[in-house]
Amino acid sequence: MVKKKAAQGQGEDQFEGVVKEMLTLLGENPKREGLVRTPVRVAKSLRYLTEGYQMDPKEILKNAIFREPYDEMVIVKDIELFSLCEHHMLPFYGKAHIAYIPNGKIVGLSKIPRIVEVFSRRLQVQERLTTQIAECLMKALRPQGVAVVIEALHLCMSMRGVKKADAYTITSSMLGAFRKDARSRSEFLSLIRLKREE
Repeated sequence: MVKKKAAQGQGEDQFEGVVKEMLTLLGENPKREGLVRTPVRVAKSLRYLTEGYQMDPKEILKNAIFREPYDEMVIVKDIELFSLCEHHMLPFYGKAHIAYIPNGKIVGLSKIPRIVEVFSRRLQVQERLTTQIAECLMKALRPQGVAVVIEALHLCMSMRGVKKADAYTITSSMLGAFRKDARSRSEFLSLIRLKREE
């Protein structure tokens, strides 16, 4: 345990050194008052934003799957997500909408946003993130089907490049019944469009 903490401490020092070097390469003075603590803050921030690498979805779902004969669609929508684009390490953020049709098993509802968090807190592309969430739930629950839709704004597209601030990216992954059955897919897509009453 002591060795692990010592190694982590060395890693933090190395991380901070890299940030100092980046500041210097940008033409800044890492010793000026406003930047003295920046390397520490950036190291902590990036470790937090990528802590999904340290999370195991199997552990999260392990004690949260229950036998239940319910076989209608279960939807958890408007799940807030934040991630980092792996190409520019700039944030993208938005909402995930997830549905599954049980096949004898249901999952504790709070675990679905936790699964989103596991995969979003990594360097990502939205397409892979969408697929990883869907495949994880499909594997763990063996349901009749899983559907995932993510809509997100990418700062790498709004702050730089084409500079389109309001361009949403929408991705979907439809597995099992949602891929095969147009009615299930249509029901899911219409339900996630419904606005909650004020």
